[in-house]
Amino acid sequence: MENQLGLVLKLLLLSALLSVLIKYAGPSLSIPATASNALIIVLLPIVIIAIALLWRFQAQKQN
Repeated sequence: MENQLGLVLKLLLLSALLSVLIKYAGPSLSIPATASNALIIVLLPIVIIAIALLWRFQAQKQN
């Protein structure tokens, strides 16, 4: 229970930090509105999660 609470608090802190970065640092970035940039922004989280899950699966498979 205590471990889950710590995880939730870490996620909340990370989410708040990311939100502040998007709000204050985001507008200073000049990213052109192109189709390729939109695809990268949409697909990058999916690719990162897929890589993390494959990595975890391989590590679990070896044990």
